[in-house]
Amino acid sequence: PSALGQRPGRRRRPPPPQSPLEAVGAQEGLSLPQLAGRWVLVGMASRCGYLAEHSHRLEATAVTVTVPDGQSLAISTFRKLDGTCWEIRQRYHPAGSPGRFLLKGRGYGSKVDVVVGETDPSTYAILYYQKGRSIAVKLYGRSSRVSDAVVDKFEQRVRAVGLSEDVTYYFPTYGFCDSADEFHILDGEL
Repeated sequence: PSALGQRPGRRRRPPPPQSPLEAVGAQEGLSLPQLAGRWVLVGMASRCGYLAEHSHRLEATAVTVTVPDGQSLAISTFRKLDGTCWEIRQRYHPAGSPGRFLLKGRGYGSKVDVVVGETDPSTYAILYYQKGRSIAVKLYGRSSRVSDAVVDKFEQRVRAVGLSEDVTYYFPTYGFCDSADEFHILDGEL
């Protein structure tokens, strides 16, 4: 080591590997109020083992977005679990630059970084989610049907972060929940 100009016993640590989300750009000129309203989960790419194992049981999933304070997103996700409609409430807090958010979970290591990668707020949105080193890409539509061109964009974005078709899933286009009774609401950190 001393031949390389370093003192013996002192090695430089390699730089930490780049986070997959650092390479993902957020939508330019994003206007949060344009994201408000109802969205439908069209597709998702993830190496999640649970998703792979239960992909035959995917349920139609609808999301309602509000912008309560002009800078964060309040998300209500409606989906069926064992035939019952559930609502899951979450808050995406602003994280540095526009289009980047932080979803705080309960407990250590449960935070999720979220990036609005691309959107035409009248038709579709592509969002990235990263927890630890694991990344997922979701395609939302204003309706359950999006154009082939939008699906192509989504699949290109999926490949760009190292995911592939074998971990890409498309959700049912029928059987949506739009509400849940008071006993079937899960409140995330708000």
